Amino acid sequence: MRVGFVGLGKLGLPVALAIESKGHLVAGFDLNPSVGGYVRGRWIPYTEVGVPALLESTKLEVVDSIAALVAWEPDIVFVPVQTPHDPAYEGVTRLPTERVDFDYSYLTAACRDLFAALTSPTIVAVISTVLPGTIDREIRPLMNDNVRLVYTPQFIAMGTTVEDFLHPEFTLIGVDDPDAGEFTASFIESMTGAPTLVTDIPTAEGIKVAYNSFITAKTVLGNLWGELADKLGMNADDIYRAFELATRRLCSPKYLKAGVGDGGGCHPRDNIALSWLARETDLSFDLFGALMVARENHMKWIARTVADEAEATGLPVCVFGRAFKPGTNITTGSPATLLVNLLTELGHEPVVWWDDRVPTGLPVFQPNPVGVYVIATDHGDWPNVPTGSVVVDPFGSYPDLPGVRVERLGRRSAR
Repeated sequence: MRVGFVGLGKLGLPVALAIESKGHLVAGFDLNPSVGGYVRGRWIPYTEVGVPALLESTKLEVVDSIAALVAWEPDIVFVPVQTPHDPAYEGVTRLPTERVDFDYSYLTAACRDLFAALTSPTIVAVISTVLPGTIDREIRPLMNDNVRLVYTPQFIAMGTTVEDFLHPEFTLIGVDDPDAGEFTASFIESMTGAPTLVTDIPTAEGIKVAYNSFITAKTVLGNLWGELADKLGMNADDIYRAFELATRRLCSPKYLKAGVGDGGGCHPRDNIALSWLARETDLSFDLFGALMVARENHMKWIARTVADEAEATGLPVCVFGRAFKPGTNITTGSPATLLVNLLTELGHEPVVWWDDRVPTGLPVFQPNPVGVYVIATDHGDWPNVPTGSVVVDPFGSYPDLPGVRVERLGRRSAR
């Protein structure tokens, strides 16, 4: 296959060499004239495991223009152009008060020139890291009928790019054109053997940065426990060993599905107590208190969404769910109770608050009134609500019903 690259920098060149190592013909263009010299000289001025060996035998063609690359007639063109942050936002200085987005000027310039040069329909695979909504805002207005766009950010770490590209956990592809997505998925899978997750482009943009953010969250949590260990005489390495063994709940996808806050007799109360301990020990940051604030604010957002629906429709609020998690009747620490309290604060005390697993002696409306229903516990077997009702579903599990509008929070792109 003929594979083109617009951008042969610290991401593009290693990926190009990795693809070439799988038997494909590769050509690329970069604004930096030194790149051609690196390839001809079999040398790069930065350390990348595996790249020196691949440079020894490479036949990678570095062309002098995007027009020349297009004339080479590639089957797919990858765009791994930098989206840098100002040095003040790279994490090497104190965190600035202001926040800014990445600089997309290099990416937009490259895409503009590439799109304008295309003479026939061509798959263009952007692999630069961007924030959700960037492709729609910055790249889509530049497109023409010859652009078959996919977004496939790579989960690599500089220094081990070749290994990470060829042996990923999975490949992520955001698509506009299903055929282009299928082609790209098949091409990458032929080199990696890894599974592919195909979604829409904004969601793919989000998954990439969510992945990176998750790594930061894990690192911060591990370091905070190391600091607490030092302050309280614990062994940080044994704490880590416990995490290593916790493969069902901690080191797994469990608890990562969007819904409502956690609950029960352990999680909220433990974090609140740890928040006290953080202050008592002068911990460098009270992550535990921050987690509880985030939990509460998330439930405030759900409550406000329900209240807005009630105010817009004039319908009463009804809550399905009291238990702190599906399949139980325990209400200790229940986020459903927090939600009801927050709704009451907003002036929308529910007229129905029902859970058939939690006997209360309270009457159940039969039939239930037309109202704004919110699913507070994801038992999965809730009764059908009357025609004309609205269901606010944080879990995305309530079924479609005739005459009922179901708002599945966080799943608008899936409709």
